[in-house]
Amino acid sequence: MSTASLPITPDYDAWPVTVDIARVDVEPNLVTLTWDDGRISRYHSIWLRENAADDSTINPATRERILDLSTLPAWPTVSEARIDEAGALALVMAPEGRSLRFHPGWLRAHDYDNTADPRAPLVPIETWTGGADAAPDTLNASGWLDAEPASLDDETILAPALESLLGKGLVRLRGLPTEPGTLAAIAERIGPVRSTNFGTLFDVKAKHDPDSNAYTAIALPPHVDLPTREYHPGLQLLHCLENTVEGGQAVMLDGFAVAEALREQDPEAFATLTRVHWRYANTAKTSDYVWHSPMIVVDDQGNLDEVRIADFLRGPLITDFDLVEPAYRALMALQTLLRDPTFAIRFTYRPGDLVIFDNRRLLHARDAFEGDSGHRWLQGCYLERDEVRSRHRMVERRRRERQL
Repeated sequence: MSTASLPITPDYDAWPVTVDIARVDVEPNLVTLTWDDGRISRYHSIWLRENAADDSTINPATRERILDLSTLPAWPTVSEARIDEAGALALVMAPEGRSLRFHPGWLRAHDYDNTADPRAPLVPIETWTGGADAAPDTLNASGWLDAEPASLDDETILAPALESLLGKGLVRLRGLPTEPGTLAAIAERIGPVRSTNFGTLFDVKAKHDPDSNAYTAIALPPHVDLPTREYHPGLQLLHCLENTVEGGQAVMLDGFAVAEALREQDPEAFATLTRVHWRYANTAKTSDYVWHSPMIVVDDQGNLDEVRIADFLRGPLITDFDLVEPAYRALMALQTLLRDPTFAIRFTYRPGDLVIFDNRRLLHARDAFEGDSGHRWLQGCYLERDEVRSRHRMVERRRRERQL
């Protein structure tokens, strides 16, 4: 079968035909496909009409929809259905009398009749604990920046890095250059950098007149960055340019693993932290960011979505009078777990190391260091979770294109 004769799809993705359509059955409001492997897929006529790829439905130049279903003369139904010589599903829609063709690979990939949860993560979430021998997933990235931008879908570094980020929330790249500003070139291989009041790229090192505890030599407790924002950044990158100090070990914890442990050990405390809205505040000399949110955020199915844990960025709790003591009891139960060393990965930054982590899931911390024992210089920046997911989809798209 020649894929060149197949119709376009309402997107720019590649959809290899791995299974052919064996049979089509039609009712006015329903098309049922039987595939060669025995799967049966059902598609509503209204869904098929809206997701067609002809020029009455989408703009072929942008693949964005232009059809307004309410402008159709009546509810769309299927008057004819067959499998054409290219293996595509060919329909005639009433009352328009419009002929439409559907790519079988696209139909198979969008088979909502056999999809359990369309919101399932791109990569299965894998919670983890730490311990003395634990370390982040680590990739040798020396020479990666020498590659052409056209190779952004490379299988050796970017693809496994994205897998680790989406699954475990954490990856470490080693062997990168240590010139200031290198971080921007690396970040852009994932997506646009998010600027904040700390800048686009920010330097993490002890300095005079600091506007954050991060810019001192003191220890930092486990926390996420910028929970004071309505949408706190989804991704953080920290690139080590120099590190000759005594102390200052980095600490990483999987906030989802800690939250799940709390849910199992103290369900009441877990439930309280998903309900009470805490005040997060960053009131600096030139800015004043405040947001209220639960400390543990779950979706409508109870799955963990994010954590907002940062003791030094919590303002005074303002909530119902009767919730204050339960809220603090729940907070202290969580804080006790955060001190449990079994959750923590500890490591020392080497110059050229880059750690990338999900800032809405991972908690990072730092041991205190001797400020006059040497120099410790990290550069950091933020991106959004959307950029990781988008880049991962592009990597998968390129893989599928190579199958065609």
